[in-house]
Amino acid sequence: MGLRLKNVSKTFVGKKAVDNISLELDKPGVYGLLGTNGAGKTTTIRMILGILKKDEGEITWNGKAVDRKSVNFGYLPEERGVYPKVKIWDQLMYFAELKGMKQQEAKEAIEKWAKELKVEEYLMMPAEKLSKGNQQKIQFMTAVIHNPELVVLDEPFSGLDPVNTEILKNIIIDLVKKGKYIIMSAHQMATIEEFCSDILILNKGKTILQGNLKDIKETYPANRVEIDVDQKIDTYIKEFKELEIENEKNNQYTIKIKKVEKAHELLNQLVAKGIKVNKFEIMKPTLNDIFIEKVG
Repeated sequence: MGLRLKNVSKTFVGKKAVDNISLELDKPGVYGLLGTNGAGKTTTIRMILGILKKDEGEITWNGKAVDRKSVNFGYLPEERGVYPKVKIWDQLMYFAELKGMKQQEAKEAIEKWAKELKVEEYLMMPAEKLSKGNQQKIQFMTAVIHNPELVVLDEPFSGLDPVNTEILKNIIIDLVKKGKYIIMSAHQMATIEEFCSDILILNKGKTILQGNLKDIKETYPANRVEIDVDQKIDTYIKEFKELEIENEKNNQYTIKIKKVEKAHELLNQLVAKGIKVNKFEIMKPTLNDIFIEKVG
C-alpha cells in the first residue's frame, strides 16, 4: 500500500522533464527526492499530488489512481505563498476551510499548531510583519493543518534559524511516529541523511541513483577519517602520501584517505608519540559526496 510510481514520464514542448521514473513508499517515513535545479523534482511532486497529469506510467495511493480528490495531502512548495496584507489567522482559516475543515475544527487545529511552532503571538498580524522564518512556519502550518496522510515538503528548512530548524525537525519526527508518509526535497544533504532511509536522485529527468541510503553507502569505500587530538599533528599526517588534510579546526581534523590501513598507521604513530587521541572515526562518503559524484 502507500504511494507507488511506476514508469512515470512527463514531457513539455518536446522535452522530457521526467523520464520513466519509479519509486515506492510502502510504510510511514521520510523519502528523499533529490536533484539539481531543473532535474524534474517539482514536476514529479506535482504529478504525485495530481496537480499535473502524467503522460505515461502509473501513480497510485493505496492501490487507487491518484487525483486531487483521492489523496489527502499536504504540500509545502519551494515557492512561498503567504498573502502579505492578510492576517495570519484569516489565512490559516481560509486554507483549512479549503481542505474541508469546519470552523471549530480549524480553530482548534490553528491554536494547536501555533503553539507547537511558537507563532501564537503573530496570529493577528498581517504576514508582511513576520520574519521570513516565521512566514515559513505559517506556510508549514497550511500544509499540515488538515491532518494529511501524505505530506510533501520542498525545502522545508529554507530561511529557518537553528532554533526554528530544531522545532520543525521534531515536528517532522512526530509526524512519522503518527504514521504519515513524507516526501522531502532539499539541497541540504545533511538534512536528507538525518531523516531519509530511502532516496531517489534525479538528473535531467532520469533516475541516476535510488534505494536505501545505508545500503548505497555500503557500496562505497571509506574516504575520510575524523581525528580529535590535543595538539597539532600536521607534520605526522604529511608523512603519508595517501592522507590529505581536508579541514582542521581546534585540533579537530578531517582527513581524506585513499587507504584505510594508512589511517590506522597514523593512529598507531600518534599513540606511540604519546599524543592524546579523543576521537578516531573512519567514515563512509557523505550523501553530499555521492550526490556530487553522480550529478556534479
